[in-house]
Amino acid sequence: MIPTLHYISQGKTPQEHLENIQKACTSGVELVQLRLKNQSEKVVHETAIQAREITAKYQTRLIINDYYKVAAAVKADGVHLGKTDTSPITARKVLASWQIIGGTANTLEDCEALIAKKVDYIGLGPFKFTETKENLSPVLGLNGYLTILEELNTSVPIIAIGGIIADDITAIMKTGVHGIAISGEIPGTSTAYQN
Repeated sequence: MIPTLHYISQGKTPQEHLENIQKACTSGVELVQLRLKNQSEKVVHETAIQAREITAKYQTRLIINDYYKVAAAVKADGVHLGKTDTSPITARKVLASWQIIGGTANTLEDCEALIAKKVDYIGLGPFKFTETKENLSPVLGLNGYLTILEELNTSVPIIAIGGIIADDITAIMKTGVHGIAISGEIPGTSTAYQN
């Protein structure tokens, strides 16, 4: 079962990412995605080991963004692959059968391609403008989710992502998505989020 509330780590340094992961875990987030950009694989690996220690204390799932070999090495719960990253099929050969693979999508076609590659969940977005991502895909909004979910008609969990704040959660969940991913708002998120 894919958790319904994901936190995507943010911070200017790996240490800030770890501090924010700690806050997210204490706020009740069910899954953390370690998303370190512009860092060496060695730094990602070292940070992932520490993130695994933090998340294990809270029984929070940990997935690693992009670095599927790191995910395998630190026994993370899985990996999230962006549109230009390794194919889920390649990553699956390295990961254990229990490790999950998520993929990023912006369109119906992206979703269909990921489903064909047997991903465990799809991060579909962006919901609205966000500064945490470079080269942002077209914004979907509520209507985008409604349209894609209706066309897709899949059992693969769809996680809404991109610029989401606590005030958006209720309306997004009404579109039929499985869950949401947040990166900015950590403290108080769990209280705003109702299953």
